[in-house]
Amino acid sequence: MQTNDKVPEETTAATETPEIVAFPSEAAPAGGTPSLEETLRQAQLQAEEYHDAWLRAKAETENVRRRAQEDISKAAKFAVDRFARELLAVKDSLEAALATETASVESLRSGTELTLKQLVAAFEKSALTEVDPLGEKFDPHRHQAISVVESTQEPNTVVSVLQKGYLLADRVLRPALVVVARAGA
Repeated sequence: MQTNDKVPEETTAATETPEIVAFPSEAAPAGGTPSLEETLRQAQLQAEEYHDAWLRAKAETENVRRRAQEDISKAAKFAVDRFARELLAVKDSLEAALATETASVESLRSGTELTLKQLVAAFEKSALTEVDPLGEKFDPHRHQAISVVESTQEPNTVVSVLQKGYLLADRVLRPALVVVARAGA
C-alpha cells in the first residue's frame, strides 16, 4: 500500500509544473523572462528614442545642407574679392597719373610702366597667366588662328601673335589670337 501512496505524490508534483509557467497577463517572476507587456513597453521606448535620434539627425543634415548652400553662394558672390582688391591699387595709380597736370612724356611712361607692374603682380597673385606663343607649335586648345601665311618656319608654328591669351589656373580664359605658318612652296 505504500506504493499507492507514492504514486499520487508523483502525480501531484507533475501537475504543479504548469502552474509555475507565467502567462502574458501575469507579471514576470523574479529572474525570469519579461512579460509581453513589458517587452512591448520597452520596444516602444526604444522606438521613441530611435525616432528622436532620427529627427535630430535629419535636422542636423538640413542645417549642414543649408550652411553649405550659403557657403557656395558666398563663394560665388565674393570669388573676385582678392583680385578686385589688387586692382584697386592699379586704378589708384592710373587716377594719380591723370590728375597730374604738368606730366612729361618720361614721367607718364615711367608711371605707366609702374602701373603695368602692379597689374602683372595682381594677375600673378590671382593665378592669371599670360600666353604668348610666338614660335611655338599651334595648340587649338590655347590658340585661335586668325590666318595662315607662307613662311620658312615649320608648318603649324605660330608666326605672330595679334593678341596674347590668358589662363586662369591652367584654364583658358582667352585664347591667343595668332597667325600660323603654312608649309613653304
